[in-house]
Amino acid sequence: MSQLENIQAEYEKFPEALESVIISTVSAQAIPNASYAPFVMDDSKNIYIYVSGLSIHTKNLYANPHVSVLFIEDEAKSNLIFARRRLSFDCTATLIERETDNWNQIVEQFQRRFGDIIEVLRGLSDFRIFRLTPSEGRFVVGFGGAYHISGDNLHQLVQITGDAEKNKGKL
Repeated sequence: MSQLENIQAEYEKFPEALESVIISTVSAQAIPNASYAPFVMDDSKNIYIYVSGLSIHTKNLYANPHVSVLFIEDEAKSNLIFARRRLSFDCTATLIERETDNWNQIVEQFQRRFGDIIEVLRGLSDFRIFRLTPSEGRFVVGFGGAYHISGDNLHQLVQITGDAEKNKGKL
């Protein structure tokens, strides 16, 4: 397997090793907020979060659907704190209507992944599911190991090099 194929395989599995994603939202007043949420992901790289309507990040998603997400390696597992493995996506949030077939399928995925707590959350009417649809992203595996991910093909990595002209529009 080539180095790129190894990194590609790592990229595909990286989010599976994590149970939560860091989310960055912006309010209607342009005030940023960083938070986190447990997630499930589908084969198209859409990220689903199940969040309380009382939280700041949920209110922000209603006001501004643009969200940045970050999956990041645990500090304790990192060999070098300055080069933690990480995956980020720029996304657009869409509310999944409660009690639809789509909503029920996603809740079942949360139930399989997170267990009985989902039954409790399902009974709380303020909890919402948002689909975060990536438009582009970046996977970083260490110094000199940064890869662009295009919304046209979220399954293909393109290495970012020092060639500014080659990377134009990807940084």
